[in-house]
Amino acid sequence: MSSDHVSLWDRCLTIIKDNVPEAIYTNWFAPIVPYSFENNVLIIQVPTHFFYEYLELNFRKILQLALFRVFGKGIQLKYKIMMVSDPKTEVDIETVTKPVSVEVKKTAPAVQIPDPFKRHVYEELDSQLNPNYNFDNYCQSPSNQLARTAGMTIADKPGKNAFNPFFLFGESGVGKTHLVQAIGVRIKEQNPQARVLYISSHLFQVQYTNAVRSNTVNDFINFYQSIDVLLIDDIQELASKIQTQNTFFHIFNHLHQNNKQLVLTSDRPPVSLEGMVPRLLTRFKWGLTAKVERPDYELRKNILLNKVHHDGLAISDEVIEYISRNITDNVRDLEGVIVSLMAHSTIFNRDITIELAERVLSTCVRIEKKQITIDSIKQTVCEFYDMDPKLLQAKTRKREIVQARQISMYLAKKYTDNSLSFIGSAIGKKDHATVLHACKTITDQIETDKTLRANVAEIEQLLRK
Repeated sequence: MSSDHVSLWDRCLTIIKDNVPEAIYTNWFAPIVPYSFENNVLIIQVPTHFFYEYLELNFRKILQLALFRVFGKGIQLKYKIMMVSDPKTEVDIETVTKPVSVEVKKTAPAVQIPDPFKRHVYEELDSQLNPNYNFDNYCQSPSNQLARTAGMTIADKPGKNAFNPFFLFGESGVGKTHLVQAIGVRIKEQNPQARVLYISSHLFQVQYTNAVRSNTVNDFINFYQSIDVLLIDDIQELASKIQTQNTFFHIFNHLHQNNKQLVLTSDRPPVSLEGMVPRLLTRFKWGLTAKVERPDYELRKNILLNKVHHDGLAISDEVIEYISRNITDNVRDLEGVIVSLMAHSTIFNRDITIELAERVLSTCVRIEKKQITIDSIKQTVCEFYDMDPKLLQAKTRKREIVQARQISMYLAKKYTDNSLSFIGSAIGKKDHATVLHACKTITDQIETDKTLRANVAEIEQLLRK
């Protein structure tokens, strides 16, 4: 780095310092590093993307004025951003300002301290969306039907529907992030001007911490209150971070009151979130709370077929079915296995066969040691509760027997491919409506009853042995 542009930038800072309050200069201009100057383009380095956006929004005129006075007509400004998540990573912002060509007035207007209660008109921002996460490749099944349907409704009318906020929860890897981003992608397709932002709770926390350190919390709040659709992933990571929660509370209130859409994801329902301030929890429940279940067999198969078609792979139905039956936990495992199969096939010039799939799966996931059947489920449940399996077929309303029967139905639907009618006839000679009711009852109780949740988890472990 030559010293010429450094000294020229110092002259710019002198002009800026004379025209802005000392606090503004210290917080927003002193941290700037003159990175390079070549072909009449000055590149300055700033600490965060938020820092860049705030400069462009509030201090563009004073920057133009100083650059014109020092560098002359035609000077162009670019930014280099140090990413907060990884200080070693830098992001270059292509031309963010037009070449400076302004008339110099005798007295430069002073820059006013931003009013935190005044809504600013922000320029277009990076929504942080992945276009590959869309509704076209988000396969639907009973395990995610409610969530997907609600998501499409939100995407068509963001903020003008009953699902605000939309609280989406489920285990890791079941497709929550995909669905959330699909909502944002669809909204941007229909309305490119919409201010949509997808962000993780971790990054939100990092940004808030930086704002506190630089005494710019009001600016941080003001920025987030300008968003039209806010998509926040893994909201449970804000647990016990009371100051961040209180700040998010004000952002949430402002957006909701102005009919802006909020979409939140978590690995658990609101009722199970610990370390959250009560007033925030109550607001999470205002709209729709939907669970994304672990993918069932048909969904797993459709996801694989979609992935295979997208990647142009040649995989037989036999291999697809084998993978679908042996990977049951989450979508990420499915995608990872396809990538591994593709790599093995390419590197070793081999066809993707059952044998190759077995070898790959043995290193990627744990394959079930035995087939889980309705009979094995009934036997395991009854052994766990120390009761005769014949009692499941008895016409009794004793609480413990009813619960054991409902758990058996729930596990049979989860681990077998049998129809609801078949499950009902095999467990208590019931109809499909009774099975549906039993599955819903156990699902609801697992979310709220820690003892039952632990019991069901232990029974599932016994089934897999």
